[in-house]
Amino acid sequence: MDIKIVDVAKRAGVSPATVSRVLNDSNLVTEKTKRKVLAVIEEMEYHPHAAAKQLRSQRTMTIGVIVPDINVSYFSEIIKGIENMAYAKKYKLIICDSDNMLEKEAEYLELLKNRTVDAMVMVVPFMNDEDLYELADKGFLIGVVGRSIAHDEIPTCKTDNVKFSHVAVNHLIEQGHRSIAYIGGYSDSAESYERLEGYMKALKDHQVPFQPSLIDNGDYQEMGGYDAMNRLMDCGTPFSAVYVANDEMALGVYRVCLERGVRVPEDMAVVGVDNNRISRYINPPLSTVSQPKYAMGALIAEKLIDLMTNKEYAEKKDWIIHSDLIIRESSSYNRTE
Repeated sequence: MDIKIVDVAKRAGVSPATVSRVLNDSNLVTEKTKRKVLAVIEEMEYHPHAAAKQLRSQRTMTIGVIVPDINVSYFSEIIKGIENMAYAKKYKLIICDSDNMLEKEAEYLELLKNRTVDAMVMVVPFMNDEDLYELADKGFLIGVVGRSIAHDEIPTCKTDNVKFSHVAVNHLIEQGHRSIAYIGGYSDSAESYERLEGYMKALKDHQVPFQPSLIDNGDYQEMGGYDAMNRLMDCGTPFSAVYVANDEMALGVYRVCLERGVRVPEDMAVVGVDNNRISRYINPPLSTVSQPKYAMGALIAEKLIDLMTNKEYAEKKDWIIHSDLIIRESSSYNRTE
């Protein structure tokens, strides 16, 4: 029977993250818990680190990166940061597009398991935490962008989706909007849920009623934003502003407004996320959250390479990069003046 970390965690009555910390001799776990987990590990004969040393000793000087959709500029800028840092450190890059499919993501991870690459960067992965723990505990090097993973051997880098969404919706409320729609990304996207959380927090802080009918999802593509905006306009609940989970979908929102004779920003304020290059050139220029995509890619590549070359760096493994709201004409009309 193939014993997994989640099996050990269940038997010991702790989380998989705690088991990982015990295996990595983290000082974040009490001695009592360590003893309990180690006893279960021995009882179940779970030995994940047996091949780890050998795995890390054979270098290909190549890093893989898996992204959900290479057509989305958010991911391409992260890749650019990874590639430039890798090149500076004498590493090559293999780029894999999972096409938003867990099955393809798992297939591409075979490149890591068969040692075609020394490490893998996973950008907003679909894989669950427990499976990522398993990879790390077997000696495979992975880094994650866009999601936090509670494991001492998995460096992660993300922005604070809740915080910047709160700021973006606060801005719309301060402009006099009281009925604000939200268009998220994929329905099972952690980023999308976090941005929804920030949206709802801003409404609550200003005592603006939450209207479930004003929530919809796209797919981070222009057409997904177009379809979601049409559904919102047809739902019967009036609204004067929309917060969109990325700039690609905001383009679809603009198209709907144009087709329906809705003026931006006088009739409809729009705020996006990502600060894509096109956001400043469309008419009117789009207010958006500027995410340091290139910096996130470069940082995660640097930390992974440090791990591969056994360099020491701070105990911190989870980096949160600051984002700024850029206010442009698409949300600058104040309804209270």
